Amino acid sequence: MPRNSTGQIVAIVLASLLIIALGALLSMYFGKRAKNSDDWLAAPESLPLGVVVITQFATAVGGGVLIAHVGIAYSSGWSVFAYEGCVLLGFLGLAVVARWLRQQRFTTVPDIISKLFGNSRPVTAVAGIAALIVPFGWLATQFVAFAKLFGELTGIPSPVLILTIMVGSLIFVLPGGLTSVVWTDFVFGIFKIVMSLIVAGYAVYLAGGWGGITEKVPENLWRPSGITAAGGEQIWLWVAAIVPGTLTNQLYFQRVFATKKVSDARRGLVLSGMTILIGGLYAGCIGLAVRAMNPGLSNPEDAAGWLITRLPAVLLVVYGAFLVATIVSTTGAALQSVVANLIRDLYQNVFGRTRGDRATVSLSRMFTAVVALLAAGLAIAFPSALDWLVASYAYSAATLAAPIFVGYLLRGRFTLRPVMALGGMVAGIAGCAAAQLIGTTVPYAVYGISASILALLVLLLVPGRGRPSARSGTGSSGSGAPKNLSTVES
Repeated sequence: MPRNSTGQIVAIVLASLLIIALGALLSMYFGKRAKNSDDWLAAPESLPLGVVVITQFATAVGGGVLIAHVGIAYSSGWSVFAYEGCVLLGFLGLAVVARWLRQQRFTTVPDIISKLFGNSRPVTAVAGIAALIVPFGWLATQFVAFAKLFGELTGIPSPVLILTIMVGSLIFVLPGGLTSVVWTDFVFGIFKIVMSLIVAGYAVYLAGGWGGITEKVPENLWRPSGITAAGGEQIWLWVAAIVPGTLTNQLYFQRVFATKKVSDARRGLVLSGMTILIGGLYAGCIGLAVRAMNPGLSNPEDAAGWLITRLPAVLLVVYGAFLVATIVSTTGAALQSVVANLIRDLYQNVFGRTRGDRATVSLSRMFTAVVALLAAGLAIAFPSALDWLVASYAYSAATLAAPIFVGYLLRGRFTLRPVMALGGMVAGIAGCAAAQLIGTTVPYAVYGISASILALLVLLLVPGRGRPSARSGTGSSGSGAPKNLSTVES
């Protein structure tokens, strides 16, 4: 891909730095709303409906949409909406339990499992690790995506770019944790929506308008029926992989926990799911437009990079700022989520360590810097070998889906105990690993989730492990998330 002129490179770099500086100012301003460690970790009951919707969009639409989803549209047309539809299904699934989630005032996903099954350090440890591996995977892969995109734009070495985006992510998180992340995401999310529509429209214009696309792109890709162009097998694979991953992604749960009004919890998820379709429109228009202009790309995921070379100077610079806003907003959210698990679930609940508010916030900031450096180091050392992180989605979903959703459905009829959650999670991991080793066609997360459900139900029937309950509560005492898991129930 041809390099841009020195003047364009300087302009792109300056625009990127301006976006990071704006993010820093917004983060510091909104970070003042964080008055204690709870605000830093969870921003409880603080987000209006509009902020919840836009920040969910800003979190979900990252480097994957910029590269992989455009590639889907290039090769399979409107089938990209089948992919986005899987995310929407996940959001609708979360909406079913959203009101209850918001009422319980949770901080992290392991809090949910502890509420349902009772306090247990082993359960919290396994659930905490399962919950943090997905956002950590997002963090590392977003660093790599940023380096690849801006490496094409500017020719700057990948390590420099990765360290730059790492600093930008830290700037988003350090002032106020989740409080600063969500409000900054809100501002950047609006910018991302506007830029998505502008860039998508310009791509269609470059291709000669919609007429130019329909003349040069196979009809089965651009017609409404093109939503199935990827083929039934591929679409079902997306359903099996994406829906469970969305249902167990802590990044989405945290926005529900932080909703100001209980009544907005479910509505926010439904509206957030609808905004995800904007990402599909962006990817679809660019993919089809590039297919019309250059149908011979050997790698469909090069479509977005090819379009960049055709953008005029002004739009190229603004697009560079768009890339920064898109990736930094996602990395900041992922970074904060990982630290929330480390502090709340492992440091406090598993190891039983407690500190005052100021000390907890200071420790959270230190953990944030360490996690960011670790992810940056991984991205630099393995810039093209992070595919293994995709497995984090499968293992996380296999570990967490059954305890959360089966536990929610059974909570009023049975006494749920920690051994059931632990057995279900271990079975999920084992089922995932066995299917992966065998090399099954169906995503191994499906086998893991099935094994987890089966183990949980079997343990439910074991005498003394799960019995009909006269009360309509949950398996744990009290309300809300436990602060310190000092005992282990079996």
